[in-house]
Amino acid sequence: MESSGDDRTLSSEQQPADFKTEFHPRSNRPSLFQSQEEFGQCAFPAMFTHHDVVAPYKGGDFTFPVYARSLWDWALDLLSNPLLAPHFTWDAQRLFKYDGNTYERFYSEPWTGDRWWNIQSRLPDVENAVPFAFILYADRTRLSSHATVKGYPVVARCGNLPINIRNGERYGGGCVVGWLPIVPESAKEEGKTGYTNYKRVIWHQAFHFILDKVAELSKIGYKYECYDKITRWLFPLILILSADYEELCMMCLIRGAKGKCPCPVCLVPIDALSQLSKTFPMRTIQQAKEALAVYQEKKSAGESILKSLGLRPVANVFWKVENSDPEEAVSLDDLHVMHAGLFGHHSLEELKIILNKLPRQLATFPTWRGLQTFYVALNILTNDVSREGYQLLRMLRSYLELDSLIGLNVHTDRTLELIEKEQVTFEKELKEYISRVSSGELSEHLKTDWNFPKVHLWQHAVRDIRKKGAARNYSTRPNEKMHGPLKDVYRDRSNGKDVASQVLRVDHHRLAMKLIRTRIDAKADRSQEDYDDTDIDPGENEDILTSFNAHVKLGSPRPPKSIQMISSDHASQQEFQGFHQKFTQFANQCLPVYLNRDCNHWKDISFADTFELQEHCYLKVNYESRVDWRQATDHLRCNPSFHGKPRYDSILFQLSQNKIAFARLVFMFSCNIPDFGKYDFALVRPYTANISATRKSFDDDFRITHVKARPCTASMFIPIRSIVRGVLLYPDPKHRDEYLVVEHVDGDMFRRINEWNGRHLSHE
Repeated sequence: MESSGDDRTLSSEQQPADFKTEFHPRSNRPSLFQSQEEFGQCAFPAMFTHHDVVAPYKGGDFTFPVYARSLWDWALDLLSNPLLAPHFTWDAQRLFKYDGNTYERFYSEPWTGDRWWNIQSRLPDVENAVPFAFILYADRTRLSSHATVKGYPVVARCGNLPINIRNGERYGGGCVVGWLPIVPESAKEEGKTGYTNYKRVIWHQAFHFILDKVAELSKIGYKYECYDKITRWLFPLILILSADYEELCMMCLIRGAKGKCPCPVCLVPIDALSQLSKTFPMRTIQQAKEALAVYQEKKSAGESILKSLGLRPVANVFWKVENSDPEEAVSLDDLHVMHAGLFGHHSLEELKIILNKLPRQLATFPTWRGLQTFYVALNILTNDVSREGYQLLRMLRSYLELDSLIGLNVHTDRTLELIEKEQVTFEKELKEYISRVSSGELSEHLKTDWNFPKVHLWQHAVRDIRKKGAARNYSTRPNEKMHGPLKDVYRDRSNGKDVASQVLRVDHHRLAMKLIRTRIDAKADRSQEDYDDTDIDPGENEDILTSFNAHVKLGSPRPPKSIQMISSDHASQQEFQGFHQKFTQFANQCLPVYLNRDCNHWKDISFADTFELQEHCYLKVNYESRVDWRQATDHLRCNPSFHGKPRYDSILFQLSQNKIAFARLVFMFSCNIPDFGKYDFALVRPYTANISATRKSFDDDFRITHVKARPCTASMFIPIRSIVRGVLLYPDPKHRDEYLVVEHVDGDMFRRINEWNGRHLSHE
């Protein structure tokens, strides 16, 4: 069926509507004509529909409301959006990078994983058959501050869009597509197997309304002419299920942490969850279907099989969607399994118990995103002070290594091999910790049984990365952020009655506003990068020494001062001793090199006391990430009063062509050298890695990088362009002017420090 174009006849007196919307013929919807005002209010056609789930329990029928937005209609809205359409990726890709010797495969987006490739290979033999991949998330959340009112949103994301759009907050990112019922708690029934199974029946029947059309199209496909004018057969499927452990149990219908096989992916026994070096048979959809069939034919025989597999006697709604096996779709959730789980809820609590009567020394810990208290306790929990604490730190060091490795945005076969090796190390450190706790004085207060699911689940990290790309593709973090606006709507825009419909109506309006905002941004031609550097001087601040665009940019300028006045103002700081003489010597050494002049014929230049320098307190540094080869940015400060406190950031800088070094910024400035032009320089206090041998064994034990500040009088000048990026150094409280390099702030720093130390990643 083809659209006939204008479905409404206009008389000579009628004015054409401002907007016309033609819907796909398969939607069976007439063309929509709207005024300017109407179009703004109805910018997004797919709205929520109310459904009822009616299910019997103990002789009575109970009704539960479900609100669902058609998942496929939402998908078509994305496809028809001219701003998103160019960004869709349809075909599976195997990506390789040449490492100097051979091409090494790497994994990033979902379509670079084996699951996408295998699914596309299984699609019906029609021309241009491709997957339309959904990523689904569901979780209950507290809407009211006292948790008396709860919501159960389902969020969808499109796996065919790149991660910056898919996980973004604008149109094309996550969308609430459903609101599931919450079966009320019953003091009389709670904990009973029948009632627990009943909750799962309701959940899966309710989810059917979200997947209804997708389930049908997953079998027959949907013919669509894409943005590139190629007609493709789209086969929708659930590529990834992103959820915390409780929701994964619901999605996969396993019996949870106390079941005989508590993992939704494999059949690991409950008493072997901490054995990360062992592998166990994987769950399959056929296995689950056959067990349920036996149960439906003979309950007693089926129950025995289901119990041995840790499964519930309920039909899984995801079985209705082709290529959407829940055992394959469930994925590692780094937020709940690792950050808020294994570390935050378990290991950190252990550390707090051990540190209970010891000084915390938290006040000296620098402010930086993603830090771990591991570094705080290193100089407190020695082996002499606490054998349990010392071993816990060794275990945490292994955890941090795994966290950094798993969290990389791009993986190679080498990084996946390192994850598997480090998991064996973690298991070894965990066993030793359990042994020390069992024989120590704190055995009544600390854990001795670590056989719980969150210890085991990250064993499947390598499998997930190979199948579905980097861990950020299936993290619940961007979905959890969507709970906030829903809570705000309940608090500010509802009267506490008929909560779901009120919240979802406002959510629909928000979605429409996102679409309008996207169109406005496109109209205003805002494709150019939006620089948010309000404190950068818009005047001349280019460094003519740099040969690559926008690598460094100084900002927050101060009034120019003479070199004599600067020396006088900082006379009490040893770093400024001989400032004038040092700068003159530096300029005559570096300028011939940078200007490609013959040093033997270089005529030294001198600077009068009145020669002016302009101080800058801010520096923006763009650099190529070692992880994904994309541009990353650091914002560095060299400010005597940044929000009322002095802040002098530390840096990595290029000391020579093949050598990098650490330093702390002391003074950044620009100057105009007559006959040569404008230059940007920095005075820094360098650090050395030469630490005494007595602490080398400690550093090796914890794989720590120690650096030591050189004397203040050893300060030196460097070109601003030689700065690679910022670094975080944690002051060693026991040794003056010594610092621990915090390598776990991001993947790039993790890679650079391992390369600098010649550790495992240097062989890539």
